Amino acid sequence: MQNSLLTEINNLSVTERILLVEDIWDHLIDADDFTYELSDVQRTELDHRITRYQDQPEAGRYWNDVKEEYLNGKK
Repeated sequence: MQNSLLTEINNLSVTERILLVEDIWDHLIDADDFTYELSDVQRTELDHRITRYQDQPEAGRYWNDVKEEYLNGKK
């Protein structure tokens, strides 16, 4: 990567750099040639989680509930 580009990036605030990374990521995801292959371990874990959810769908918790508890200090 060009030094001038890195210099410009480093001059951005942390928030601006995060937004830049999000924009880059979004463009990568939208690219026609984007593919992501799961490893066997990842695929097995996802299969396990799907099966567990199908067996007991009520056992999980909504993300907003977990996040609210964490933010309110109820760890």
